[in-house]
Amino acid sequence: MPTEKPFRTIIEPFRIKSVEPLRRTTRAQRDAALRAAGWNLFALRGQDVLLDLLTDSGTGALSAQQWSMMMRGDETYAGADSFYRFESAVRDITGLAHVIPTHQGRAAERILMGALVHPGDVVPNNTHFDTTRANIEHRGATAIDLPCLQSRAERNAPFKGNIDLARLEATLIEHKGRVPFVMITVTNNSGGGQPVSLANIRATREMCTRHGVPFYLDACRFAENAWFIHMREDGQATRSPLAIARDMFACVDGCTMSAKKDGMANIGGFLAINDPSVVELCRANLILTEGFPTYGGLAGYDLEAIAVGLYEALDEEYLRYRIRSIAYLAERLEDAGIPMLTPPGGHALYLDAAAMLPHIPWNQYPGCSLAAAIYLEGGVRACEIGSMMFGQQPDGTERPAAQELVRLAFPRRVYTQSHVDYLVEVLVRVHARREQINGMHIVRAPLVLRHFSARLEPCGAELYEATRVMACSTR
Repeated sequence: MPTEKPFRTIIEPFRIKSVEPLRRTTRAQRDAALRAAGWNLFALRGQDVLLDLLTDSGTGALSAQQWSMMMRGDETYAGADSFYRFESAVRDITGLAHVIPTHQGRAAERILMGALVHPGDVVPNNTHFDTTRANIEHRGATAIDLPCLQSRAERNAPFKGNIDLARLEATLIEHKGRVPFVMITVTNNSGGGQPVSLANIRATREMCTRHGVPFYLDACRFAENAWFIHMREDGQATRSPLAIARDMFACVDGCTMSAKKDGMANIGGFLAINDPSVVELCRANLILTEGFPTYGGLAGYDLEAIAVGLYEALDEEYLRYRIRSIAYLAERLEDAGIPMLTPPGGHALYLDAAAMLPHIPWNQYPGCSLAAAIYLEGGVRACEIGSMMFGQQPDGTERPAAQELVRLAFPRRVYTQSHVDYLVEVLVRVHARREQINGMHIVRAPLVLRHFSARLEPCGAELYEATRVMACSTR
C-alpha cells in the first residue's frame, strides 16, 4: 500500500462540547478599564478581556475524562481514595517515592525552601521564575540564574533553556557548603519558554553527584519539554513523551510542580521527593499551612483532575497541536516583522519589547507599555517578563532585567486558530504605532512580587501620544 501523505494542517485534537461567551469592548471601555486598574493588567476584571493570554496557569479547559473522574472525588479528610489515584499517577510518571499535594506550585516552592534553604545559601537555576526567586530570597538566600550562552547568542538554538554547565560547576566550587540544591526549570519560562535537553539534565545530575548536592526540577511544563526533546534531540525521535519524561525525572532527587500547567488542572500542585528526611520536614510544614498530607489544600475532585491531566498532557496528538499552535503564531509575526524570541516556546510566544520599543528605557518598563498597548488595541491581555517583574533587588535597588519581554501564554485547549489570527491583527496594528507608545512609571508598589499589584501611569497623558515622550523619571 502507498504511504499516506500527512496533512500540513494540524487541527485541534478535540471537539468543543461546552462554550463560554466572550465580551467585546470598545476602545473607550478598555481605556477606562486600564485607568481603573492602574495600568496593571493583573488588576483588570476578566469580563473586560477578550483574549486572555496573561498566563497558561490554571486557565485551561478540562476534558470529558477529567470531568468524569471528578465526579468520583472522595472528600474524605484523611486517606481519601482520590489521593491514592493521584499519588499513583505522579509516581508512575516521575518515579519519585514520596508525593505531597499542594494547592499550587508556589506552595510547593515555599515548603521546599522552608525545609532546605537558609540565610546565606545560594540556589543555582537555569532561570528562576518569579515565585521561585521570591521564595528563595524570602529565606535570606540568593537565587542565581545560569542560562546557557546559546540562550542569547544563537537565534534558533534548539535547547536555549539549558543551564550553563561551566558556570554551574564554578558556582558549586565557589559556594561549596552553601548550595542546598541545584534546580532546573523545564521549560525555561523566564528565558522564553525554551526547552532543556535530556543531555543537559543528565550532565547536571552527574555534576551534582560529584559535588554532593541534590538536584531538583521545577517541572511545571515537563510534558512540553519532553516533546521538544522528542522533536529536537538526537536519538529521541522514536521515543514517547512519557518515556522521555521518566528519563528526565530519573535524574533528579525531587521536583516542584504546578499542576495548573502540565497537570491540565485549574488548581493544584505537588512536591515529589526521594529523601525521606526531607519529606518529613516538608510534611510538617504542609500540615501547618496547607492541610493534611493526603489532600494538601485540594478537594478530592482536584486530585482526580490532576491524576488524569498528567497523562493527557503527555498525549502525542495534544502536544503536536499545542507546540504547532505557537509556531503558527510565530510564523505570522515573523512575516510581519514583529520582533520576538526564537525559536518559539511551548506554552507561549515572547515578544521582544526592547527591540520593538527602543525609545523606552528599561526603567520605564517597555514590557508593561507594550502589554498595555496590546490590551488597549484589541482587548488582549498579556504579561510583562522584564524589569518590572525582575528589576527590583532584595536590597531595594533597581537593575535592568536580562530581557524586556511580553509573554503571550496560551491556555490549554481554549482558543482556536481564528483567535490566533485575530491576535496577529492586533499585534500588527500595535507594531505599526510602536513609536507613539510611551513608557511607564510606578505610582505605588509592594516590596515583593510587585508586578502583581503595582499601580502605574504612562509617562505622558496617554499611552499613545502624537509625539514621543522621551524623558520620564521613575518614582
